[in-house]
Amino acid sequence: MEKIEYDAKYFNPEHTLDCGQIFRFEPFKDGYIVFSGDKACYVHTDGIKTVVESEDSDYFYNYFDLSRDYSKIVELAKSYNIPLLSRSSESCSGLRLLNQQKEEMIYSFIISQNNNIPRIKGIISRICGGLGKKKEFMGREYYTFPSTSALASAGVEFYKNIGCGYRDKFLDETAKRIALEGISHLEKLDTSSLKKALLTYKGIGGKVADCIALFGFSKRDSFPVDTWIERIYREDFGGTLTDPKKICEYFLELFGENSGYVQQYLFYGKRSSL
Repeated sequence: MEKIEYDAKYFNPEHTLDCGQIFRFEPFKDGYIVFSGDKACYVHTDGIKTVVESEDSDYFYNYFDLSRDYSKIVELAKSYNIPLLSRSSESCSGLRLLNQQKEEMIYSFIISQNNNIPRIKGIISRICGGLGKKKEFMGREYYTFPSTSALASAGVEFYKNIGCGYRDKFLDETAKRIALEGISHLEKLDTSSLKKALLTYKGIGGKVADCIALFGFSKRDSFPVDTWIERIYREDFGGTLTDPKKICEYFLELFGENSGYVQQYLFYGKRSSL
């Protein structure tokens, strides 16, 4: 087992995992087990250090974005002099944006639409249990996230039977399309072009496309707008727009290439009543 140690001020597992960007994790010992694709790690805070234990240290070093200096991002966020953003970025300085697997994020955020986090996690867990491969990590059995070929061959009845609701057809059709086309063509696109391309997949609307771009393709100039962000826009920015697309454009113009970091600070801060 390999270990990575990092300054806990700029890597807080709870803040990082509890801000809506990841669904495959669970409490374990003094921290959490995190699952990504077919890999797992144990992450916990020990005094002033956050520790990541895994058999894939290079993978999780990139996954947790540990090569990036978040002290500069926090200071940049505070420099906008927006009270909620200043409070949130200071209190949640350990919140990091993850570099997650692209295909896993496409399917996960299709599931997320009009859904709550416990139910999203349950559906994804059942998909992994039904189509993934059984593995073990630190004495704990888990199932890998399935390959697209497994998802494409499962059939719409599988998704219906595990409680996906109307999303069953979206998952089935998108998996079959990706099985045929792959996603390498998406990886070459800039953020605007990527979002337009994602909107052509079944079950992907504007907010879901922004989430996939931000959390799956690491497009930090993305700003997903959900009901929490709409509330922040009204209450903390004095906004009067009602169209989520226009609200997204407003924030992108304001925060540019740093939009994704700001979005997470604002979202987590508001939800935590900071």
